[in-house]
Amino acid sequence: MLERSELIQSLEPILEVEGIHKSYRVHRVLRNINLTLPPGVVGLLGPNGSGKSTLIKAILGLVSVDSGRGRILQFSWPEQSRALRDQIGYLPEDDCYLQGLQGIESIQMMARLSGLHRTEALRRSHEVADLCDLDQERYRNVETYSIGMRQKLKFAQALVHDPQWLILDEPTTGLDPSQREQFLSRIDTLAKEKGKSILLSTHILHDVQRVCDHVVILAKGEIRLVDTLARLQQPTQAGLQVGLISDAERFMAALAQVGVQSRRTGETEIQVLGDGPEILKRIWSTSCETGISIHRIDRARNSLEQAFLDAIRDSGRLNTGDPTAIGNNVSLPEYK
Repeated sequence: MLERSELIQSLEPILEVEGIHKSYRVHRVLRNINLTLPPGVVGLLGPNGSGKSTLIKAILGLVSVDSGRGRILQFSWPEQSRALRDQIGYLPEDDCYLQGLQGIESIQMMARLSGLHRTEALRRSHEVADLCDLDQERYRNVETYSIGMRQKLKFAQALVHDPQWLILDEPTTGLDPSQREQFLSRIDTLAKEKGKSILLSTHILHDVQRVCDHVVILAKGEIRLVDTLARLQQPTQAGLQVGLISDAERFMAALAQVGVQSRRTGETEIQVLGDGPEILKRIWSTSCETGISIHRIDRARNSLEQAFLDAIRDSGRLNTGDPTAIGNNVSLPEYK
């Protein structure tokens, strides 16, 4: 059976663009962006000021580019940007609401602007308000909403016309941990149960690890890395991730005495080199002899954080076909 990421790669791409340049006077914001994206959930990662929001606005035709061409959702880009926007749901980073309107009225207004009849627009507005847990708050004026409520409102507005593709720009900024998890759960549901494709722009690595199939890293206006999340997290060598209750240093020293190499990856986390029955036996024996309890053992994975830090560092390397190499003219594996 095909893994989800492999199945996605067999489908037609959502976006294929090349040669995108964008400058504001003498400041170059986007530099020769060549990018191919599949369906599914794609995380657009980058530090603040990397050009993520500008790239999104360029895709939507909200800012003009100096150069660039391509196809997005089978529309010629940028020539058909207006028609393209009808097929996209966009959650902007900044607030966008009219004071004096109730939440449900704000959603209905977006539905009407998308071409839905008044009755259908109201029906759809209540449907997405339920999905986004707006509850009775939908009848309050939007200027009284908290940050979390405004994020829910923007999400409902982006969804109300049932778009082919959702673009979410920093959707979890300002949310507390509980609200963030609820938001990510909705994204996961839309992707896996409703078949929606989503571009999630963020600088929060946890959000990408939680819901994304693929990762794009942007830094200083350049694409630095594009790959599947699963491949980015594959270990370069066999190993086990061991979570301890305490005393990681003493546990590592005891492992070394029985010929097992390890390195510390957290306050109570270590990565053991190698796996298999003999390594596991030595780990458990060491736990018994030292009295240090183990609360979990998993196969080792590379850190997305390390991949991110490596990608955003300045590098003179050109892309050589290695999907983890830092380069600018990169895309996901070829579509079949």
